[in-house]
Amino acid sequence: MRVFGRNDLLLVAGLTAALVVVFSKPVARLFDVARAVEQARGLHLLPALAILAFVFILHQTWKRQEMRGRALAADAAAREATERASDMSRLVALGQALARSLDAESIRAAAAAHLPLLVPGHGIWVMLRIGSDWTSLVVVGDSSPAQREAAACRLLGFPAPGGLPSDDVCFPMLVADTPVGAVGVSPAPALTTHQESMLAAAAALLAVSLRNAELFREIRENSVRDSLTGCANRTHMLQVFEAELARARRSRLPLSLVMFDLDRFKQINDQHGHLAGDAVLAAVGARMRAVLRGGDLKCRYGGEEFLIVLVDTPLSGAQHVAETLRKDIEGHPLSWNTETIPVTASFGVTAVEPGDEDPLTIVARADEALYLAKQDGRNCIRVAASAGSVALRR
Repeated sequence: MRVFGRNDLLLVAGLTAALVVVFSKPVARLFDVARAVEQARGLHLLPALAILAFVFILHQTWKRQEMRGRALAADAAAREATERASDMSRLVALGQALARSLDAESIRAAAAAHLPLLVPGHGIWVMLRIGSDWTSLVVVGDSSPAQREAAACRLLGFPAPGGLPSDDVCFPMLVADTPVGAVGVSPAPALTTHQESMLAAAAALLAVSLRNAELFREIRENSVRDSLTGCANRTHMLQVFEAELARARRSRLPLSLVMFDLDRFKQINDQHGHLAGDAVLAAVGARMRAVLRGGDLKCRYGGEEFLIVLVDTPLSGAQHVAETLRKDIEGHPLSWNTETIPVTASFGVTAVEPGDEDPLTIVARADEALYLAKQDGRNCIRVAASAGSVALRR
């Protein structure tokens, strides 16, 4: 703690002068005594005292400068530590936002919100490589798509397209040493070593987050789809059908259901083996994808039984769809080893009626029509015209 400030120098000077005046005679006597001792002993006390005083003043000056330098260094270190702590908090915020993101759009939003905060005043972009193509995930700044693609290609070792060169500083996004994209930052102002470390960490976080989103999508797809046929499973179908049923009641739009079963499927398994039976099921799944609309829900209901939910489709339209699919399946027998396995199916069709609220009731109605088609010789369609009655269609 300083006793005197800069504004107190005049007061200190005045006090010093007053003390000199007060003690002038004792001081003069002290100097006389010192000179007497010098003459008697042959010593040089006054020059020695002057040297000591000069060295003491010089030492104090150096010490004060050293303390000031240490204080400045400590202050700079404290500011740098504060800045790094702030930067790390922004990096942690990016990681937390990415951890909550399970699809590409939410990852895009998190990256767009948090990445620019890591390097204020810089343009920043993220490019993803999908197959042999590049797509922009985040773009902040005025770099062109060709420049971004060229910079990412040069970083990851891919053939770079022609165009204007880019001076952007790039950081690779790797998953198990496989490049999935790049993060680029404009070179001015120059990046610090700490900023480069943060951006490298951010690129790693983005790569892992994108991979996790891909795995989550695959797991979700596997949880709702039958791996053999590519159709939805029964649980997912019932959830979607219930939602579509509620929507149809609100909008008063038609909704129909088609259920079909492969004819004599057990006989195929017995004669040709279960691998051949699996091949037949996979082929039927492929035929459904080829014939039906993308918005039609295709479901493997169980075993060799399938169900189709036709949105915004009346009963007559469902009959047409069923007939088209029946002919397509019949017209594509399976080639197995050296044999040709004929494949046919029997269909039951129904439509949602006023008052229908339970999805299972509607499914049961289609199943009754399917059972009648089986009884009537297979490879045909039967339509449940209304609740409790089944009509024939040849």
